[in-house]
Amino acid sequence: MTRIGFSAALLLLPLCSPLHAQNANALKDLKAKIFDAQMAQRNFASGLRHCSELNGTNFYFELRDRVLNLQDYRRSLDNLASQGAFNVETKRPWNKQDADARWAQVQKQAATDQANCALVASLPFLQKKLKELEQQSGAPVDAASK
Repeated sequence: MTRIGFSAALLLLPLCSPLHAQNANALKDLKAKIFDAQMAQRNFASGLRHCSELNGTNFYFELRDRVLNLQDYRRSLDNLASQGAFNVETKRPWNKQDADARWAQVQKQAATDQANCALVASLPFLQKKLKELEQQSGAPVDAASK
């Protein structure tokens, strides 16, 4: 009888393994997302209170703790370039290339700020989902889910 039970268990093992591996991967992915959200929460803490304004048309200017509009900032960059104002970063007057490079940089920053806000906002949902997955799989609940 034990031989038949053992054989049956061996036959069912391959059927259970992909599901277990899939759950393990889902847990691992979810924990990684939670870690990313927690890191964004720590590293972008001063900008989080401005998330309602960080919708892709604005970016957070950490030096002054302000939110700046991209279009207004572009006009300012164009003015600096046309006036040839001194660029502290390059230690020479602003030019079109400097303005274009800075413009590309703040556009990326606006997208990053928006993504950070979305990621931090999803943290409670991710933690809840992790707790549910761990309860389903019988895995222990760790610090990432708290």
